[in-house]
Amino acid sequence: MPEKLKDPKSPNMSGRRNKNCPALQCIPGEYIQEAATHVRKSVLSRDGEGYLPGTLYCTNLRVAFLPDPSANTGDCSCPPFMRSGYDVALPCIRRLVAVNSFTKAKVLTSTSALKFIPEELVIYCRDFRVLRFRFHESGLEPQAFRVTTAIARAQEGSRDSGYGGAALRGLVLLGNSQLTGEEEEFPTLLFETLRDWEKELRRLGTATWRVSPVNERFDMSTSLPKYLWVPKGFLDNELKRAFVHFNGRRIPRLCWHHPGGSDLLRAASFHADSDPEKEDMRSVETLMLAGHSQCVIVETGADLPSPAEIQQSYVKLWGLSLCLADSFVALTDEKWFSSLEGTRWLDYVRACLRKASEVAVLLAERTQSVILQETDDRDLNCLLASLVQVISDPHTRTISGFQSLVQKEWVAAGHAFQQRLNLLQKNERDESPVFLLFVDCIWQLLRQFPQSFELSEAYLVALHDSCYLPFLSTFLFNCQWERGRNNQHHFLNQLYTPINGWRETLCLEILQKDGYPAKEASGAYLPSIWDWGLRYGLQQRAQFRNPCYNHSGNSSGPVRNGNSRSQTRNKMETIPPGNGAMFLFSKGSLSLPTQLFPWKNGSLSKKVSRWAQLSEGHGEQDRPSRGKSSLCRLHSKGLLLLPWHAGPFVQLWKRCYLRGNPEVQVGLFAPSVAGLTEELQLLQERLSHWQARGSPSPVTENGKEPH
Repeated sequence: MPEKLKDPKSPNMSGRRNKNCPALQCIPGEYIQEAATHVRKSVLSRDGEGYLPGTLYCTNLRVAFLPDPSANTGDCSCPPFMRSGYDVALPCIRRLVAVNSFTKAKVLTSTSALKFIPEELVIYCRDFRVLRFRFHESGLEPQAFRVTTAIARAQEGSRDSGYGGAALRGLVLLGNSQLTGEEEEFPTLLFETLRDWEKELRRLGTATWRVSPVNERFDMSTSLPKYLWVPKGFLDNELKRAFVHFNGRRIPRLCWHHPGGSDLLRAASFHADSDPEKEDMRSVETLMLAGHSQCVIVETGADLPSPAEIQQSYVKLWGLSLCLADSFVALTDEKWFSSLEGTRWLDYVRACLRKASEVAVLLAERTQSVILQETDDRDLNCLLASLVQVISDPHTRTISGFQSLVQKEWVAAGHAFQQRLNLLQKNERDESPVFLLFVDCIWQLLRQFPQSFELSEAYLVALHDSCYLPFLSTFLFNCQWERGRNNQHHFLNQLYTPINGWRETLCLEILQKDGYPAKEASGAYLPSIWDWGLRYGLQQRAQFRNPCYNHSGNSSGPVRNGNSRSQTRNKMETIPPGNGAMFLFSKGSLSLPTQLFPWKNGSLSKKVSRWAQLSEGHGEQDRPSRGKSSLCRLHSKGLLLLPWHAGPFVQLWKRCYLRGNPEVQVGLFAPSVAGLTEELQLLQERLSHWQARGSPSPVTENGKEPH
């Protein structure tokens, strides 16, 4: 059995380590276990592999590399905690490998008996980063042995000893002083107050919906947000009748209002064991038709992979990326591409883009209600609702708009981040990177429509990597109720901006569960993921903005996939114009369902192709009318982006998944001015190529990306 680590609360242990290694700034509750000086971190560039000298630390929360002061890192404003590219949180480590030229490389665990002094330590991260550290070759070998062993024990120990509690107990973050003087970046609606929801509803420009506080105390549904968008004039007392008839009590509610008058809603599937009465049915009817004469129900899971399939594919993709990083196989190798197709990851990306395009066309072509329906409304509905809005709404393609979208459709809507990302390493059974599949889809849109997005590829990589940081509140909980238990009155600002240093108060119940006295939690806050200044320097954050972005919001190619649009439009034109009709959109086809509900009540077992007319005040006469000329104006203004999603038009996100390849990683988050210059040169070359071709897309006729 390995030697037990000393008590982290021991003043001798903490004081001795921090005194010997004063350069690393630790947060309260974090302590240094081991450190090795004169370590060289591998840095890849177009000219080959280089090395950055510094000190490697192992703490109870992370592995940190601190470059020597003499090293030209370029961005002195970079904060000392969790520096991007230099640090890795322990739960983000998937594999540790010790390398020595005289023996076989060894995969390390807490019980590994390391029988040689490592010359190199390779850390394979869950976010696809590959960090390589070479140790000093003369006189400092004991440091290499000790720090390598300490990292292996700490990484395995984070699984067994409640890493989440340690991280939460220690996160009294660095304070507002680090953000003083910085410009206000990317204001983001957090959707935690009534004002947030009202502000976004005003932006959507609809007068037929209102914000309901019916779930303000989470007594209707613990997984739904505190506030919901419901039809105007529909009383909360009537609304309460509908909750019990949907799985998880997740009723239909508005996600987004199309400028042409149609509405996008989302809901869970009908609860099979409920027994609705006539008045209950009336409430369900009012919610689903949402004041329209017709409604289309989109079965989200019909054409999309399940969370289990997404996880299986993602694990295969990670293993394939690891093989490439180890062997440095050429990217043109046919066997490697065959293995890539075998992961089915690109197939799943194509399916998501196709489904989102079809729903976006439904919204653009018809003035009616479109409902996304999923069994529990917490996975694929989040993905599809977000994608549809990015395709349809230019505001969501700005950085502030995109961050607000993630807050609304993922964080507030109750995507189970704690289970799906498994940051606290509690249960691998429910793990599935549904959100990361969404981020990949956004990258595909950015690649095909570079002028339509304010955010850049560097921003998306930062977002992807931030998902594996257990120090951020955004992706640490499953829903607003869980985030705010025992602390419901401490939601402060409805608008988050780094300049005012807003922080979410720690959940006292979680602290008490982990044995941390609640009285010590006062003033302890978890940062938001949108607080980019805590992890990225000024030069790095400057790369978040896309230099190709057209601020006017116009796009030279608003409708790329014309076939998808015309086919869906033809299907919609075959629908009879009757009132109260409910249609089902599944596997690319529209149909009239013979049995929409699973309930066994005799009065509801009849066909429901036609429904009774809604009560006065909820009819089609209250909705704005829109003709085909209005639809043409929407397309001409570039409000609708329909991506190519067939075959080679969906490509592998190399800059994210192939971190170990020099030609892919060069320039990304460049640590020096020279690196930024090289990245700018690459962007200029690509931009010139696209402009010469007269197309906003970097996709050529044969489907290959220009180099």
